[in-house]
Amino acid sequence: MKFRIITALVVATSLMACAQTNSSTIADETKEATSLTIENLTNAVVLSSEVKWEKLNPARGDASPQAGTLWGDRKGKVATGFLGKFADGFSSPPHIHNVTYRAVVISGSIHNDDPSAEKMWMKPGSFWTQPVGEAHITAAKGDENIAYVEIDHGPYLVKPTEEAFDNGERPVTIDASNVVWLSSDKAEWIAPNSGAALSFLWENENLKGLFIKLPQGFKGRINSEGDIFHAVVIQGNLAYKLPQSGETKAVDAGSYFTSSTKAKHDLITSEEVVIYGRTNGELEVM
Repeated sequence: MKFRIITALVVATSLMACAQTNSSTIADETKEATSLTIENLTNAVVLSSEVKWEKLNPARGDASPQAGTLWGDRKGKVATGFLGKFADGFSSPPHIHNVTYRAVVISGSIHNDDPSAEKMWMKPGSFWTQPVGEAHITAAKGDENIAYVEIDHGPYLVKPTEEAFDNGERPVTIDASNVVWLSSDKAEWIAPNSGAALSFLWENENLKGLFIKLPQGFKGRINSEGDIFHAVVIQGNLAYKLPQSGETKAVDAGSYFTSSTKAKHDLITSEEVVIYGRTNGELEVM
């Protein structure tokens, strides 16, 4: 049996280079970002109600979980983010995948571990990784069990354990209660007095993944500098204003917003919101 443990100390120190705050620098950058004009608007929103569901593993027929692609193509070779939906009481047979994936629980309770491991139920806001080639099972319990799943390249395939192998990667599990949040005094991407917080989860070359937490009553913006920005709402509800039309969208958990150029994402929250973001550039929460 394998236990997957990651301590708050590891999370807090993994990307501490991002956590040096300079108040005057933030003020200057905030002023510059506020006056910045975006010429090529690429903002887009996919609501959870617009997600198209299909069988994640068609070979299992009606016993298969459902999958809804948010971006990319999990059947192709490109990086992809999709939702996985599991029935109450679902438990997969032992299997492996041909690619490593990362995942975040959005609703319900999900277990993912060695076939012989005791159940360790992950609640919404928990994060885990599943290394390529490693035998495991996935189980779920609850009226609605949904996770966001992300791969760096596809296709995403399910294979038998007879093909299992060890490529040196080790799984990571961060329970929602163990997430370490960095506020504006520790993270330079957060403007002072915004009430927001960040938690850095992973970094791979120029890409990184993180949680963004916005407080109830937040009325502000996430500025994204990269040409890759994918954001999935994990918890809570927010209003998102599309700059192209001025239309405001009601965005709930499982919904997604994105941009492929430098962009401003105007948001209003009526409750605390947690967002998972994937980007190759810097962010500013203001």
